Amino acid sequence: MALLGEGANPSVGEIAERAEVSRRTVYSYFPTLDQLLVDASLGLISEAETDRTMEPAGDDAEERIAALAGEIMGMSDEVERLGRRVIALTVDAPEPEGGGPRRGYRRIEWIEGALEPIRPRLDDAAYERLVSALAMVIGFEPLLVARDTRGLTSDKAAEVSAWAARALLRAALEDAGS
Repeated sequence: MALLGEGANPSVGEIAERAEVSRRTVYSYFPTLDQLLVDASLGLISEAETDRTMEPAGDDAEERIAALAGEIMGMSDEVERLGRRVIALTVDAPEPEGGGPRRGYRRIEWIEGALEPIRPRLDDAAYERLVSALAMVIGFEPLLVARDTRGLTSDKAAEVSAWAARALLRAALEDAGS
């Protein structure tokens, strides 16, 4: 992961050498270089300190979700580069068995953690819709849209993401009558 964090485009040999293992060992865990790079890139992206970031917000779901959005979008330089790599490596990948998502499960866990205080106030359908909507405004894909389509700075992208996340949460609670 250090090689990726440095912006390198490593070969299996370079990865094995850095990890002080054989190429055979690398291939036993990752059948292709692309699978290794996707996993390593997602691992680096997932190092966001989401629990620590949400902690000061306590049970205030609105502040928790805004803090989460700010934390993820605030890692922009590294996240942007790695996010682009993950998209490039997964865009043509076959559908996962069972039809699940190709990526993003860590983000869903973070979003669900941020929403924990309000979970009892939403029925299952409303909760799932909110989680899906928040996944569309928090993460590296929305960061790429903010940067490429809107030309926003990292700070402005984080601000807009937090605003959108708050608006979605308020709308879900209003729809639920909470």
